[in-house]
Amino acid sequence: MKAAFINPFLAASMNLFHDYLGITVRSLNPFIRKDPLVLDEVSGIIGLAGQTTGAVVLSFSRQTAMNVVSVFSKKTYTALTNEVLDGVGELVNIIAGNAKQDLADFRISISLPGVVVGTGARIHWPEGVPVIAIPFDSEMGSFSVNVSLKDAV
Repeated sequence: MKAAFINPFLAASMNLFHDYLGITVRSLNPFIRKDPLVLDEVSGIIGLAGQTTGAVVLSFSRQTAMNVVSVFSKKTYTALTNEVLDGVGELVNIIAGNAKQDLADFRISISLPGVVVGTGARIHWPEGVPVIAIPFDSEMGSFSVNVSLKDAV
């Protein structure tokens, strides 16, 4: 997978959390996710289609999802409600939308966001392409942005 595919998602994530939400985040070293089904418990998913296809998944623990969405919505959540899940979907949508601007040369369309809760969710990752995990640490908890993209044939 091309580094040009990863950097826009890293920048969009940093921009969203630091500039828009005011949450200090630190990106850690990206790595190839050996088991792409091993994600945190709350994951927002966006599919990408066009000249480049794939998926982007923003993945949180339950507590981190509640913490981040509380800041995002300016309400306090102490349970994993539908509003928290909607917030996770909106966050991944913002990341994908902002990254898409830096990927304009690839003519990508993004799907509506989906959110899954639980471990071992079946994500339709592109076949034969690694899933790159970009882990983050923050004052709200750790999370990851996972990206797998390939040029459409």
